[in-house]
Amino acid sequence: MDESSGNMKELIDYIAKSLVDNSERVEINEISGTQTNVIELRVAKEDVGKVIGRNGRTADAIRTILNCGAAKLNKRYILQIIDE
Repeated sequence: MDESSGNMKELIDYIAKSLVDNSERVEINEISGTQTNVIELRVAKEDVGKVIGRNGRTADAIRTILNCGAAKLNKRYILQIIDE
């Protein structure tokens, strides 16, 4: 994992912890592929709604931010939201 992908993980970590009530239960795992990296965001069951938002708008906004940062790095990222 290079430094730039670590920055993407930190970005998602910061956003997620700002949204949820149980910030200590936020876990982020990155799976690096040849062309695409997957970031798994794991939050407490009661915080999933806060991360996804109404009609998925918050999740879409997080993905948009992630994709904008990834475009600068010439990479592709996928965000998966997982509840515990």
